[in-house]
This record gives sequence, structure tokens and C-alpha cells, in this order.
Amino acid sequence: MNKIIAIVGMCGAGKSVVTDYFEEKGFNRVYFGAITFDEIKRRGLENNQENERKIREEFRASGDMAIYAKLNEKKIMEAYKKGNVVIESMYSWSEYKYIKEKFGDAFKVIAVVVDKNIRKERIANRDTRALNSEEVDLRDLTEIENIEKAGPIAIADYYILNDGDKDNLIKKLDELYNTL
Repeated sequence: MNKIIAIVGMCGAGKSVVTDYFEEKGFNRVYFGAITFDEIKRRGLENNQENERKIREEFRASGDMAIYAKLNEKKIMEAYKKGNVVIESMYSWSEYKYIKEKFGDAFKVIAVVVDKNIRKERIANRDTRALNSEEVDLRDLTEIENIEKAGPIAIADYYILNDGDKDNLIKKLDELYNTL
């Protein structure tokens, strides 16, 4: 049976590195965030943190906190028919419940966690979408309060502590991958 794995965590935890790892292992990537970036482009907005947050919250303001899962359901299903799937940027508790209901035991969640100060340092040093400490705090709060981000992290099937360098993370991922 094919697997669907969602990678969750707060910004700067290392979700993209983990998602890249699974994609390199042959998993088909479904990127929920593409909906946000497509909408930013469609509206002719500048691609920045503020517009990303605005668009994410607008989509969810419809009252449907599972909207990103629903809009990506067809992509998930097509990728799942081809093989294993890794989902990047699944944020909300409602998205988790929606996908779990559709795919049952084939669906697992990996939470990437790291100390806040390490996350802040990583984010401050990013080449793109860098944020200062206050911006990270604001993003954390808005994601927890406005888009239900904590739920999928809390209920994850597996946790990866990403408190070292990339080589350390890859070693931990190799161990986890062998148990999957």
C-alpha cells in the first residue's frame, strides 16, 4: 500500500529539507502552498510574507479550515495512484482530519521540531523570506491562532528533532525512513 506523509512544523523547523528528502526517495510531492503563490500571482501582488499570510487567511476565512486539503485532493489522489506521496505545507487541524478521513492508515504525519531560538536564527539567515525575531513571533501566533497549525504537530505519528546541522537531520531521516 502506498503512503501519504505530511511534513508539519513551525516556520524554520526544516520542513522543506525533510520534504526534499522524501521526494529524493521517490515520493511524489504535493505542495499545499502553491495555491497561495498562484493566488498572489493571479492578483498581481508582491510575493512577500504579509501577502502570503493575507491570502492564507482569506482562503480559510470562508469558514472551511480544510480548504487547502480540498483544493489539493485531486493532486493527492493522482500522486497516490502513482506511488508514495509527501505533502508539504499542510497546516490546519481540519486539513489533517480531512486527509485522514479520506486515506485512513495510509496517511501519516511527521512533525519537525526545533528550539525557537534556533528557528529564529535560521529564518533570519534565509536567502529568501527572511524574518526578524519579532516577525517570527507574530507568524507563530497567527499560524497557531488563525490556521489551527498546532493540531497536526501535536498529533503527529513521528517527530524529528532538528537541532543540529543538515547532515545530522539526514541521519535521523534515514533512521525514520527505514522504519516506515
